[in-house]
Amino acid sequence: MGYKTLQFKSQQIKVAAVALNPVGEQVVGRFAKAVTLQTISPEKERDFDSLAFFQFNDFLKTSFPLADSLLEKKRFNHFSHLYKWTGSDPSLKPVILMAHLDVVPVIAENLTDWKQPPFEGKIVNDTLWGRGTIDNKIGVIGILEATETLLSNGFQPKRTLYLSFGHDEEIGGLRGAKVIVEHLKAQGIEAQFVLDEGGTISQNIIPGIEKDVALIGIAEKGYVSLELSIKKEGGHSSMPEKESAIDILSAAIVKIKRNPFPAKLAGPIAGFMENLGPEMGGINKFIFANRWLFEPVITGIYEKTGSGNALVRTTTAPTIFNAGIKDNVIPQNAKATINFRIMPGESSSSVLARVQELIQDPRIQITKGRMQSEPSQISSTESNGFSTIRKTVAEVYPNALVAPFLVIAGTDAKHFEPIAKDIYRFSPMIINPANIKSFHGLNERIAVKDFKKAVQFYQQLIQNSTLE
Repeated sequence: MGYKTLQFKSQQIKVAAVALNPVGEQVVGRFAKAVTLQTISPEKERDFDSLAFFQFNDFLKTSFPLADSLLEKKRFNHFSHLYKWTGSDPSLKPVILMAHLDVVPVIAENLTDWKQPPFEGKIVNDTLWGRGTIDNKIGVIGILEATETLLSNGFQPKRTLYLSFGHDEEIGGLRGAKVIVEHLKAQGIEAQFVLDEGGTISQNIIPGIEKDVALIGIAEKGYVSLELSIKKEGGHSSMPEKESAIDILSAAIVKIKRNPFPAKLAGPIAGFMENLGPEMGGINKFIFANRWLFEPVITGIYEKTGSGNALVRTTTAPTIFNAGIKDNVIPQNAKATINFRIMPGESSSSVLARVQELIQDPRIQITKGRMQSEPSQISSTESNGFSTIRKTVAEVYPNALVAPFLVIAGTDAKHFEPIAKDIYRFSPMIINPANIKSFHGLNERIAVKDFKKAVQFYQQLIQNSTLE
């Protein structure tokens, strides 16, 4: 064990310093404008506001005139965009940079809890506030600002570059990213690599690590919701039977929660530990260097927090429970929904089979929800794509460590598997304990300096990935 610890060497790379193009205030102004456009993906299709999306189309055209006029451009289902920047060497596989322009709704009753209005794009104390600032208009605007600057400088890529911006990622991406992929596949496109949102630059979040850490997602978890339902004779609450529909369903949920899926250190998490373990000191480095022995200890540590637990197992989250209409009536029907985020190596079918085995109650009907996805493939950390992203991070964020990572949420990247073996998930922005809960939550915001840095990252990435 001592020998393994001594041989547990740093995996971080060193690169030469590069000169980054300055980012002007007009760039920040355009980002703020993008935030004011309420491109919300609602849960119910009838609530979709097409006007905001048409306004976003116009915004892209007027804000990025060089990209609009010099690149080949297509729209899909009116609101999803694909730009093609043709390279000088058609024999090279193209690179695809992705983001999504839609955002989640803001709950009306929570508006008073926002420190700044969610759709006014206000800049207060050098921070831009609003829905979409981190999820994920920073990607759309950051990539296009980088592209516009490079076009104005006369940059010519050797490798073809595609820019893909879906409009419905928050509700599955079926009319946006999925349709774009079908088009690219029909064209015979096979990408060198794809980069979407997912990992971020983690600050003061990873125990035992003081430096910032750029977490590059090399896989994402799957998604399935199971609806449990039961119908049983009800009656008056003054004469309750031994068990009601609510009793039976509640007992089943408790059984599922008390028997979580097994914890394991899957491929992305093993890579995470190999890259960050050597940067730790003392007992942490010793434990990570000897994972073969200490895996139960490591998983036990991760299980203590919600975010850590999500990295080591398929998670179980009851999210909806419906039963009853009156306080003195025992209901006949009860329904509950449980959401599962599935680890690589498992599947929606294996989740269903496990739940059926745990419940073993023929009175309860179990059905899969409409929206589901399987865990993604695991992309290589030895590829050109990963190396290019890692190099770019080191150039733009020289003090940050880099590690592969498992993305616990879903992204549009999953749709690109038919045309790419290497798919990565990383957004160049700082996430720390102060803003991590603003994803889909209250007070979403980003520091202006962090947005400017993101634009510089995309500029450098485009140059690094398309000139070889």
